[in-house]
Amino acid sequence: MGLLDGLRVLDLTVWRPGPYATQLLAEIGADVVKVEPPGGDPMRVYPELFASLNANKRSVALDLKQPEDRHRAIELATEADVVMEGFRPGVVDRLGVGYDAVRAVNASVVYCSLSGFGQTGPLAESPGHDINYQAWAGALAPDGGAARVGALPIADLAGGMAAAFAVSAAVVRRLRTGTGERIDVAMADVLATWTGGVRPRAAGGSDEAQGVPGYGVFDTADGGAITLGVISEDHFWRALCDVLGLDEWRDLSFADRLARVAELRGGIAAAARLRDRDSLIGELLAADVPAAPVLDRAAMLALPHFRQRSVATADPWAEVATGYPVRFLGSPAARTTPPPALDEHRGTGFRPRQPDL
Repeated sequence: MGLLDGLRVLDLTVWRPGPYATQLLAEIGADVVKVEPPGGDPMRVYPELFASLNANKRSVALDLKQPEDRHRAIELATEADVVMEGFRPGVVDRLGVGYDAVRAVNASVVYCSLSGFGQTGPLAESPGHDINYQAWAGALAPDGGAARVGALPIADLAGGMAAAFAVSAAVVRRLRTGTGERIDVAMADVLATWTGGVRPRAAGGSDEAQGVPGYGVFDTADGGAITLGVISEDHFWRALCDVLGLDEWRDLSFADRLARVAELRGGIAAAARLRDRDSLIGELLAADVPAAPVLDRAAMLALPHFRQRSVATADPWAEVATGYPVRFLGSPAARTTPPPALDEHRGTGFRPRQPDL
């Protein structure tokens, strides 16, 4: 049995953030009914990604602009413990499935809205996608200068995980008290809190110092790259210098290193460019230096560590897949059914509850 067995979730979301949140709930037991618009979730044009976001769910296609389909959505909401929506503010109210409409038939519902900018505020109704939320949240250039766009859609993923966490917390209170909750998750809010209010600066460091010399990405001779994670730890720094042959800098204190960031980074970069990636990583790890190779997706999936932890795995319907991000030893997460065909479960509702739920 999953940790959330018996929890009923009505999922009105499409694309990535909301489906990721409900996928996290579904894999640990929640009963998720996915309401799709006519034509289906637009993410279906990316079949493999759709599959990773919608296993264990069932699909009902409803046109919420039509009274009959809107009525069916409210019927499902009446039976749900949780309703998740991902429209711009005001849209669900116009469609007749907003919080007030659902609460009128289900007073203890946990109703979660997941959007780019939240339900209130000057930007609330602005359009956007992941990169826009990152930009508004200061995540692309937190200290000024050139923007750095990451390879992952961190706003979508952070928002989805924050929503799943918030829903789980609200459900705990609902079980204790019978009281529902109205949850407003904004992806930009999540990233703004991750960006933080101040730039990390070591005591005694200058405002001009950008980063620390032993922390970052460095190219290697074979066209690869490594990452180093040496911050203030003198023992890591000494071990790094030993491996790279930088004896003259080995005994510099952290304060001294901060005063010579550009020079030391240049020396580390030059030394790394003389070595092949994998042999260098082997030496660094053997010397207990925080280091890692820069891997692509295929190399990550082949890594024995992730295979042993079932992070790199397979589903019966997908040869290559990634597993749940958290391990539960007593009630492990699982994908038991493939992503549904559009409207595969028309005419059905939630599964019957077990007698003890």
